[in-house]
Amino acid sequence: MVFEVWDGLPVLVGSRADRKAGWFGTRTKLFVHAAAVPSVDAELLARFTAHALAHAKSLRGGIPGARNVVTALPALISTDVHPSAVRFAARDAQMLDTSVVGRPVVVQVGPGVRRTTLYRGQVPWGGLFTRHVLRKADLYFP
Repeated sequence: MVFEVWDGLPVLVGSRADRKAGWFGTRTKLFVHAAAVPSVDAELLARFTAHALAHAKSLRGGIPGARNVVTALPALISTDVHPSAVRFAARDAQMLDTSVVGRPVVVQVGPGVRRTTLYRGQVPWGGLFTRHVLRKADLYFP
């Protein structure tokens, strides 16, 4: 894991790569970008997601394509989460070309509150990894 700075905010970035014979020689590289912010709305989450996708793409290894997919989980954590951010995270995955998939995550925390929102549906590219990525998201953002 490494720390970066994005828009003046410290961001924790972690990654893992998984290759499984059961996936017919396919490989997925999963990046998590997480930052705590005072408040989050859809516009901030969209900008952070675009940054995470571009960063993940710049660090990817291997040949891009249906059998080598990068997934990013850009997560903003806050006590003040605007409903627009929740809708943005839940509505659909974000794509950067055909081999970088982003599932924005918004985590609302506070006294007696912890709610995590992200898109849990299928995607047109990288769909073979959906169950795996969602299992990891559940571990990282319980």
